[in-house]
Amino acid sequence: MKAVTNFIERITHVMHLIGGFFLVAMMLVTLADVATRGIFTLTDGALDWTFTGGIELVKYSLLFTVLFILPHSVSRSQVIVDLFTDGFKARTKIMFEAFYSVCFGFFGAAMAYSFYLHIEDAAMSYETTQDLMIPLTYFYSVATFATVMLAVSAFVYAFDLLISGKAES
Repeated sequence: MKAVTNFIERITHVMHLIGGFFLVAMMLVTLADVATRGIFTLTDGALDWTFTGGIELVKYSLLFTVLFILPHSVSRSQVIVDLFTDGFKARTKIMFEAFYSVCFGFFGAAMAYSFYLHIEDAAMSYETTQDLMIPLTYFYSVATFATVMLAVSAFVYAFDLLISGKAES
């Protein structure tokens, strides 16, 4: 089981780094879009360096940032309110965390199923993004992978909690 956990951990860590790349890319695209629009305004349209698709790039970068960071964070970023759980035994707290992780896994699985259905619909209708004309099947496929990894990561973490009996600190 430890080998599977380590393998999932490595994949989700790489996804976490890619999510960070998308976050930086989103920031740079936004900065470039604002700067080029500002130059266009300052020169009364004489210097047109604006580019098409900035909004789409930011929109899909945000989607991938969130979806790629979540699988790695599922076992690290859970907020536990001590006010409610302070009197619980350690094993009860672990059971609550495992239950929460299983629910998170079902949430990821439901999103993966939804994105999977969107792949088929977009492929049949040849749906593309509005400005850049990129087929949406690519975006839905990547989102499906990311949400499947979210579900797998959450289920593996919950199972690991139940087997080992201790949470990561």
